[in-house]
Amino acid sequence: MSDRPSGDATPASIVDALKAVAGNPPKVRASFAKGWCVRGTYTPSDRAGDITRSQSFTRPSRVLARFSVGGGNPNVADTNNLVLRGFGFKLGDDEHRSDILVESAPVHFARTLDQMLAFLEARIPGLDGKPDMTKVKAFSAANPETLNQANYIAARALPGSLAGTTYWGVHAFPATNELNETRFIKFKVVPAGGEITLSEDDARAKPADFLHDDLGTRIAAGHVRFNVMALLDRPGDPTMDVTMRWPEEDSRDEVRLGTIVITGFEPDQACDASIFNPANLADGIGHPPDEIFAARRAAYTISLAKRR
Repeated sequence: MSDRPSGDATPASIVDALKAVAGNPPKVRASFAKGWCVRGTYTPSDRAGDITRSQSFTRPSRVLARFSVGGGNPNVADTNNLVLRGFGFKLGDDEHRSDILVESAPVHFARTLDQMLAFLEARIPGLDGKPDMTKVKAFSAANPETLNQANYIAARALPGSLAGTTYWGVHAFPATNELNETRFIKFKVVPAGGEITLSEDDARAKPADFLHDDLGTRIAAGHVRFNVMALLDRPGDPTMDVTMRWPEEDSRDEVRLGTIVITGFEPDQACDASIFNPANLADGIGHPPDEIFAARRAAYTISLAKRR
């Protein structure tokens, strides 16, 4: 465990630790530093209103989105199978905007802010540019739930395309529908054309930056389409612990809220000028109750200020 007193972690210290783990590259995001800005459309399903009255989900809109590769290193190889893929997207109009951030694992790597800081501090490189693996292993042994995310990624083949990856919202969101009924949902964003993965041999043959060109080819062919799903809660589901999946999450009842079609690239500045702020949620989708979500709102703003 961390030597620091409990309760010491802040959003600012998390951002600093994320940057330190990546070697403090300047003017990039603290997390998911490598990415590509895109545009598209969102079309709601006829069942969206059963789950949420949020007009960002029940009305068609343009979409600004960003695909990314995890970590704070903007030069990470696309063939690195230890880091997440990310997908952030803005739905709705100026009055009813929701920013949704999803990633290629259904859980986060820490339950609390203190645990997240200690996890990161254990991985800050030493003078040789590498983390102290003794420290990392000791932390993992004392905090086994922090391995849930890494174990999930390790059990799966390398994503072969950003357009063929399933993305998860790790938080439990309170959703209020048109009848004013509220329940918890989790977001799951599923490629309409199915998963695209690479074998180890395939991955070795790929260049370090293959994802951008692959995405461009698929956009040009009209093949970048995702179904935005809401996984429905059951009594007793853990809503406060983002390191845990809901029981039988892969076979849950789910409702398709709508479909996102990505239609082109946008200049990086279109995504970099502001942030995909998880706290931006139009009425009908509430803020998840867990500690990590509460910290993300401030952390994204701090990271943006550091980038500038």
